[in-house]
Amino acid sequence: MPSVETCEAVQTCWFTCRAAVLGGRSWTDGPLLWTREGDAQNLMFPERIPADAVKRAVEQARETGVRIIGAWLGAETDTSALAAAGFERGWEPWWMTAPVADVGAASDPRIELLQETVDYKGEYAAYAETLKVTRVRPQHTWYAAAYDDRKGRRFAGRAWSHLSGETAGVFDMNVWPQFQRRGLGSGLLRAVVAAAAEAGASNAVMNATPEGKLLYESCGFRQIGVGITWWLHLR
Repeated sequence: MPSVETCEAVQTCWFTCRAAVLGGRSWTDGPLLWTREGDAQNLMFPERIPADAVKRAVEQARETGVRIIGAWLGAETDTSALAAAGFERGWEPWWMTAPVADVGAASDPRIELLQETVDYKGEYAAYAETLKVTRVRPQHTWYAAAYDDRKGRRFAGRAWSHLSGETAGVFDMNVWPQFQRRGLGSGLLRAVVAAAAEAGASNAVMNATPEGKLLYESCGFRQIGVGITWWLHLR
């Protein structure tokens, strides 16, 4: 069964892969591993956080147009250097895991695995470019979209999975509020986990919020730990 450390490693793999494919970058500074994608920068699960390294990262972020810096941490990490740099504590990732066999088969006809999409328009149009990851890494990353067909075909939600070793991470899963309580969430979850299982995944992991925990538990996931996040918003 995956551990919290496994969950953290899969999350790090997801961030670094996206950065590499989507024109961002990853780098280390002492014990710190940073990733950047677009105007967001993230610190990935350090064991210790030197104050001078945080200062360098924030200065570089300001100079290069970063708008938000996130720090993903274990629950026991000393965060005094982040607090001193102006970061504020954020939400707690609830680490959950399940054997892929327990999640259930992908059987909902309203869910489609896609490598390209025209669903994102206007201020969200740039999101469609993130599906490039599924084309560059087709045996490691999958995107699923949900469609409600009661009043015509309407885009209703999305989910991703990313394979790291034999563990699939589930990410950015969301069903828009007006389409919730119709089984689309479980359909999305099963679709992306099943795709990863076909590529060799034996277990799935995710960081959940309290709002989604009951859904994930109904699909075989159980909570194994809690992390913390800290955030700095830049002008």
